[in-house]
Amino acid sequence: MTRRRERGQQPVGTRRAAREFAFRVLFEAEQGNLPLEAVFTRAEGALREGDDTFPQLNAEALAFARQLVDGLGARRTDVDAALRRTIRGWDFEQMAQTDLNVLRLATFELLYTAEPHPPVIESAVRIARKFGGEDSGRFVNGVLGGLSRSLRAASRAPGDEGA
Repeated sequence: MTRRRERGQQPVGTRRAAREFAFRVLFEAEQGNLPLEAVFTRAEGALREGDDTFPQLNAEALAFARQLVDGLGARRTDVDAALRRTIRGWDFEQMAQTDLNVLRLATFELLYTAEPHPPVIESAVRIARKFGGEDSGRFVNGVLGGLSRSLRAASRAPGDEGA
């Protein structure tokens, strides 16, 4: 029992945990209409103080979460535009905020990082299932799968420099 408890308190270094941390920061910022930077700083402080609200991240995972939050903050307009082109029959006001925020973070990764698409999509689906509604995982998977296919097709198009 002691070993299990000790392991549970060890910092986590997974990208999935970092993505979940970034998602929670984004969600809190959106819900409270607060600056992303301020929410990230508060969440990072809570994490360092051992607050069990967030998974304990190691330095590498926390840096990755920071990259996601900062990147999305800088590219939000482009990310939202890509989502609007991809999502048919829904506008952002109709969507669950949980789903939208998961989609924003994953779309940033698909567009602006070298991360392979399958693990990004898988993590997004898991986060959507954990925090969203009954159909959130399927919805997020469908949107991101479509975006991934369109990005791959665009990168193969002659004369196109990629997405």
